[in-house]
Amino acid sequence: MQIKVLKIRIAEKFLHDDQRMIDDFLEHHDIVKVETAFVQEDQFWSVVLYFNEAKSLLNKNSVKDPKAVKYSAEDEMLSDNEIIILDALKIWRSEKAKEQNLPSYFIATNKELVSVAKYKPAKKEELLDIKGFGKHKIENYGEEILEILESV
Repeated sequence: MQIKVLKIRIAEKFLHDDQRMIDDFLEHHDIVKVETAFVQEDQFWSVVLYFNEAKSLLNKNSVKDPKAVKYSAEDEMLSDNEIIILDALKIWRSEKAKEQNLPSYFIATNKELVSVAKYKPAKKEELLDIKGFGKHKIENYGEEILEILESV
């Protein structure tokens, strides 16, 4: 197991770049555990990620099948129903982030929530088809996301 320490600055001018950096890291590594702490005097989140070596790095010499393209809602317009779903997902994400003392984008990014609202998966396995949803995220949040989709 390896450890990566990240600094997520909350100042608006840094937040987008820091979020993109962490999203990229999470997408390419098998995260085992996450610890966070807020550093009040400097206004940033310190994030410790415990991870296993990325699978793509473990199999450097092997020829792999191309990865399936995952669904990602880009700049698509949302219908009224999809906006209602997105709002419910954002409320859930905010509550979950407070409960776990994590930045909300650790739970799911806005783009991932928009993709869920557009794609409307009915089973956990279908969440795998959405970019940003891997085994860890689905195990931790999949049931709750599906419940929200059913209830809205």
